Amino acid sequence: MKVVICGAGIAGLALAGRLHNVLGWEVVVLERAPRPRAEGYVIDFFGPGYDAAEAMGVLPWLEELSQPVSEMVLVDEHGRRRAGLRYDGLARSVRGRLLSIARPDLELALRERLSLAVGLRFGVGPARVDVRPDRVRVDLTDGSGIEADLLVGADGIHSTVRGLVFGDEARYVRHLGYHTAAFTVDDPVSHAEIGDRFCLTDTLGRQLGLYALRDGRVAVFAVHPGGADRLPADAHAALCEEYAAAGWLAPRVLAACDPSTRIYYDQVAQVELPCWSRGRVVLVGDACQAVSPLAGQGASLAVGGAYVLADQLARAARVEDALTGYEHKWRPVVTRAQRTARQAARWFVPESTRDLRLRRLALRSFGLPGARRLAGTAFTGRAGPPLRRLATIPPWVTGREPVVGRESAGPPGR
Repeated sequence: MKVVICGAGIAGLALAGRLHNVLGWEVVVLERAPRPRAEGYVIDFFGPGYDAAEAMGVLPWLEELSQPVSEMVLVDEHGRRRAGLRYDGLARSVRGRLLSIARPDLELALRERLSLAVGLRFGVGPARVDVRPDRVRVDLTDGSGIEADLLVGADGIHSTVRGLVFGDEARYVRHLGYHTAAFTVDDPVSHAEIGDRFCLTDTLGRQLGLYALRDGRVAVFAVHPGGADRLPADAHAALCEEYAAAGWLAPRVLAACDPSTRIYYDQVAQVELPCWSRGRVVLVGDACQAVSPLAGQGASLAVGGAYVLADQLARAARVEDALTGYEHKWRPVVTRAQRTARQAARWFVPESTRDLRLRRLALRSFGLPGARRLAGTAFTGRAGPPLRRLATIPPWVTGREPVVGRESAGPPGR
């Protein structure tokens, strides 16, 4: 069997590894970007994706690349600590199966695990898709073409495959009323000030988050109100305007920011499709299940969904049956995470002084006896069913039943 995967992000790389290493399929991965991306959020990685990474044998690489974090802390415009949450307690609430890692490092670990037999091509993507009864023909942007038994769209929330096969993006993308941005800067002063903390600005109507990365850089992400009509022509100028009054390190990191072409800037949105496959074409990752940074589970869902899809392809007699089985098992997990994200906006971007105070009080209360389990569900989100309920996993995977508690979410981008 031959598969073409469009998108060399987290979902595409995870799926490519499973289909080639376990099923022995011929795999070609196409990526429109000229090279692997270097920018991205630092994320909390847990839940079914963590279980899948362990089952795939990639967990040791992720642990090696992970980011040490002592606590999540809210700071005011003068850098004073308003409230915080220790990460060791948070990790214990999910049985230690939690790590913080930069998205580019997660992609790096998955990419390095690919066999040299997997064709990985950068700077090329699909231009036209011809879906046939038992084959798919893909015409590429470089003028060449390729045929396969299966085409996978793993090319993100603005998926080209989805647009070519399922229709215009406007039919499926649900905007949540915010914009988000991410970039990294070289600023030793900010790096030293942040230390091993994950710092969030204690601000109304917008939020800036900062990490001091292992390589000496500072990772920055932002979430603030924004419309669905268009993105700003100059992302850097828009961020400077939005966070002019944020204080503390905001002016430093914005002044040190690269030109706007180096800034990731997009709308906060979700993807909702009535069906994830059409013939021998299927979607995976954000192309069909984007939950938005507000859910705190995007990376975990990307790896977990890819694992479930590969498992169904290994077990089903027909490709079409595998695609149906994958959606049947995985869609409820995604639906729950999307609902959680929509409910969490008030926590991420408080719109009133009252909400701001409630957020501080919530963080402080999680240090009280008996509150650890609640903290785990509130700041990593409910992880959903363990992977063993959804797919075949090796006996050494130690994931167990999830922590029982209310559904909520972690900080944006996590």
